[in-house]
Amino acid sequence: MVERLWTPWRMSYIKGLNEPAEGCFLCEHPKRDPSEDVETLVVARGVHAFVILNLYPYNTGHLVVAPYAHVGRYQGLDLETRAEIDALVAQGLTALEDEYAPQGFNVGMNLGRVAGAGVPDHLHAHIVPRWGGDANFMTTIGETKVLPEALADTYARIRPHFDAAR
Repeated sequence: MVERLWTPWRMSYIKGLNEPAEGCFLCEHPKRDPSEDVETLVVARGVHAFVILNLYPYNTGHLVVAPYAHVGRYQGLDLETRAEIDALVAQGLTALEDEYAPQGFNVGMNLGRVAGAGVPDHLHAHIVPRWGGDANFMTTIGETKVLPEALADTYARIRPHFDAAR
């Protein structure tokens, strides 16, 4: 018997791959009222940068740290913004370690479209928790990532870690 894996959230991602994005969600989401953070997946807000859940995560807990400024080049950030991004990345790592106990992480920036940036004009850092065996045949052969937790549940688990650190 063939098992079915339902991932209806992926259809908006698949359809959007060939459609030009309107606006910049990394600019628009943090501009919305903080009371809408659950809807926009904004996990934490700093003075110069913020943390948001990746809408199309590579793994459960995949966080993105971005400056409020629409800047595509790392060299275009001032020192205060770079320092805050670094601090938010460290805070994200701690939150994920405390909540999910991953065995490792991928942390980094894809600068420019040819480097893999999905939003090349607004730089951002990815924090991807990793576990042994998290890339299995579904990922490598089926080109499908299986995520065991809904984004709303991930948000509810991660947000308190950032609130407690304030």
